Formats: sequence, structure tokens, C-alpha cells
Amino acid sequence: MRTLQSLKKSNQELSTREKGNAGEDKAVSFLVSRGYEILARNYRIRTGEIDIVASQGDTIVFVEVKSLPHGNIEILSHELNSIKQKKIIKTSKSYLQNHRQYSNRFIRYDVLAIDVPGLDPVHHIVNAFSE
Repeated sequence: MRTLQSLKKSNQELSTREKGNAGEDKAVSFLVSRGYEILARNYRIRTGEIDIVASQGDTIVFVEVKSLPHGNIEILSHELNSIKQKKIIKTSKSYLQNHRQYSNRFIRYDVLAIDVPGLDPVHHIVNAFSE
């Protein structure tokens, strides 16, 4: 039997997941409106995940989406620490190994900050980090 506390926790987790999905949907719309082709969403391996894999010209763009409606630049910076960046880079290498048709393309790591107070509704940080 589930307790009231466990039901509340499940609802909060679902709510967080739904908010994350809404942020990713907004990010996809933003990218498509700027001519990007979406290759994959939520590409996962055991050690990491990439929210969006997109293509723009001869560049494959690995996009991390952060929805921070109550956040700021400092929180965004904390969320994208070196450990998170290394996981994204490792996951991107796995994606490229599994999709060899992109082996001759340039790669880039972008961040889309969604609904961060004081920034545009979708704040695009191009080439946010590198290996």
C-alpha cells in the first residue's frame, strides 16, 4: 500500500519530468525554427544522456537543455559543472560510434537555458564547452 507521502513524491517526480519534457519541446521548436535538423532526443547510455542531438550544416550539435524557471546564471553554471560536461562528451562519443555516417562532421556542445529569469525565454549558448 502506498502512503500519502509516497504518492506526493511520485507526483512531484512526474511533475519534474513533465516540466523537463516541456522545456525540451520548447528547445526543439527553437532549434527547428533556426534551421536545425533534430537527429535524436534523449540519447542514453549507461553513464549519461544527451537531451538533443541536432545537425546544422556540416556540424553535429549536442544540446543540453536546462529548464530553470527559478534559477539564474550561477545555478546554470553549477548545473553544468565539469563532471556533467565529461558525461555529455563521453555520451556524444558513443553516439558518434553508433552513427558513423556523421564521422566526417564537426561537433559542438551547446546549452539551451529555458525560462531563466532575466534571460530570453530560450537562451542559446553556442559552443558552451569543449573537450
